[in-house]
Amino acid sequence: MIAERPVAAPEAETLHGFLDAQRDLILWKIDGLDDEQLRRRMTPTGMTLLGLVKHLAYVEDGWFRQTFAGKKPSPDLPWNDDDPAMDWRIEPHETTDEILSLYKKAVDESRAIARAVDLDQPSAIKTKRRGHVSMRWILLHMIEEISRHLGHADIMRESIDGTVGDYPGGTPVVAP
Repeated sequence: MIAERPVAAPEAETLHGFLDAQRDLILWKIDGLDDEQLRRRMTPTGMTLLGLVKHLAYVEDGWFRQTFAGKKPSPDLPWNDDDPAMDWRIEPHETTDEILSLYKKAVDESRAIARAVDLDQPSAIKTKRRGHVSMRWILLHMIEEISRHLGHADIMRESIDGTVGDYPGGTPVVAP
């Protein structure tokens, strides 16, 4: 089920609705693919659909848990400064279910953090480029981040099985 994108609601409800819809659409884009398809390297840099989901779990944790709330990284998402591409890579021992669980857990925590504060509240941690950012800025940035990666997912999914489409409930098109 894809979250509703409000058409006439207060700002906070609209931002949360649009972000939740983007989060749901990422999962919709990978629905129905098998493990091999999700792990298939689709770009010269090795991007995979499952790796994209793993990356988004790290992004959720980084912006909401770490930057906004000022907490340490989730123990489920260890970071290694010597391997900055690790959040994109699926290791042989990592299962699809584990990666999806990481993503859903990170989203649940992010959602709880975001809904508990005012949009104008500043982050606990200063960012390198912008200083303290508001929850409004983080929500908008996350909509932007996931939207960009949905474009990647669109292309990868079409390359895997020909399925295209921008929203569930519409008529998916399979390229000839």
